[in-house]
Amino acid sequence: MLIRGMKHRPKALLFDVFGTVVDWRGSIIRELRRLGRKKGVRADWALFADSWRAGYRPAMDRVRRGELPWMALDELHRRILEDLLERFKLRLSASEKHELNRAWHRLDPWPDSVQGLGRLKRRFVIATLSNGNMALLIDMAKHARLPWDGIFSAELFQRYKPDPATYLGATALLALEPREVMLVAAHKEDLAAAREHGLQTAFVRRPLEHGPQATPDLSADRRFTITADDLIDVARKLGA
Repeated sequence: MLIRGMKHRPKALLFDVFGTVVDWRGSIIRELRRLGRKKGVRADWALFADSWRAGYRPAMDRVRRGELPWMALDELHRRILEDLLERFKLRLSASEKHELNRAWHRLDPWPDSVQGLGRLKRRFVIATLSNGNMALLIDMAKHARLPWDGIFSAELFQRYKPDPATYLGATALLALEPREVMLVAAHKEDLAAAREHGLQTAFVRRPLEHGPQATPDLSADRRFTITADDLIDVARKLGA
């Protein structure tokens, strides 16, 4: 039985990853705290993590505008990190910088993610559609035990979301029509772009993505096919 507003049951689900499937903020703060203890440095590590993530969109925008050549997300993260290390007066060797930058490869899943994905995998093809680069997404899947059928990255298309080439490129690689594919994400702008290009959409509420003091817009949006509280709820609403 189809849920209200769903004209076609999707054959495949594509997932935004950062914030939707994994807790980037909590994971990065934990890594920074461990490094701070090792180096004998005290700082506002939550602010460091938030600042690192805040640099992500402006950096991608520079690539989109042609101000920077195509760069994988690992490279953009490293550029942002260099500025933050100076700002927070954290002195690291080249190898320590490399290892810290790879913290984005070791993000932990939200408590519901592995179970929810496991349920969905039994009924649908499940794959990433992330701005993260391929190596990052593969390492993260191993670390967090995320049971993807496939990994699609902006790196494959040399375009960052919300460029149409990402959404339509992934559906083409699946040999499916856009209407046969659903994007699952915690970010409304990502979902709105996917919907514009014909994909079905599932909005997942992640109230703690930006920490307990944040006030994200978690309201249901009638433009999206479904709204869910977590990935287990997505599975339930899709009959998985």
